[in-house]
Formats: sequence, structure tokens, C-alpha cells
Amino acid sequence: MSPARDDGRPGPADVSGLVRRLGLLEDRLRALEDLAVEESLRELLVRGWRALDARDWDAWIACWAEDAVLEFGPWEAVRGREEILRTVRDAEEPYAHMQHHLLNTAFEVAGDRATGIGYMWFVAVGEEPDPGGPFQMGGPYDWDFVRTDAGWLVARQRLGVWWRAGEDPVGGLS
Repeated sequence: MSPARDDGRPGPADVSGLVRRLGLLEDRLRALEDLAVEESLRELLVRGWRALDARDWDAWIACWAEDAVLEFGPWEAVRGREEILRTVRDAEEPYAHMQHHLLNTAFEVAGDRATGIGYMWFVAVGEEPDPGGPFQMGGPYDWDFVRTDAGWLVARQRLGVWWRAGEDPVGGLS
């Protein structure tokens, strides 16, 4: 930096250095804001999917936008929060125990919209233990999110099934 002028005000070199440093700080602030949003999205999914495993249907569906769309391999697209809740509850409630694992998630943020990708590993058992092991399946998640006054919500979820293992004890996800 150049020394201050005789009147104590910063000189041109001082101002350009400050402007450059201010730009770097703004870039870092934007990066931190993006990381905070990504963590909010991750927390949304974990909170929702733990609620799904606990059969806390109200907490799970609260993670979805009113006009959300669910696309899942063996089903047609399901539209709207109430229809998503009915469809998923009917399919998954018969399992004695479930675990929805979210793996390798990544997010991109663009204002009040965001997208995400990840993998699903689903494990479920029926009332009677299966000697062949639990029913499992896995595949890719692809999400669209929207920021609302209530926070981030799932606007669309696409879930493909790449593999299955074991027998589905209730047939809910076939």
C-alpha cells in the first residue's frame, strides 16, 4: 500500500488494495453462504428420512413442498404433498423396520433454488425374519429444492432403482 496523502486520506493505491480485499471477502462470504445452504439441505434430508424410518409421517411430509413431485422407479410420477404421503405410507407402513440411507450427497445452490444428487440404500424387514437376509435396494437420488418462508423443501425427487437383494417381504416397493 502506498502511504497516506498529506491530508490523512488514503491514496489511490490504498483504495484499489482495499477494493481488491473487499472483493475477496465478498467471494469468501458467498462461499460460506453456499456451504450453509448445503448443510441446511443435508439436514432437511436427514431429518425427513429419519422421520420416515420412524413412521413419523407428519414430520416426513413437512419436508416436501405442497406441489412436490416424486418419481420412483416402479411407480408413475406422484404429484402433490398429500398424494406423495398416501403413496409412500401405503407402500412402506407394512414393513416391520426400515432404514433409508443417504449416501454421497452433493448440492448446487442458485438463489432460492437448489439441486442435489446422492445414492439411496434402503433396507427393510418384515414381521418374520427372512433366512435369506433383509430386503435391500439401491440407486441414485436426484433432487430439486425450493426455499420458502418456512425454509428449504423438496420440490422434486427422482429415485432410480439400480439393484435389489433379498425378497421384498411385503411387496410394497416392487
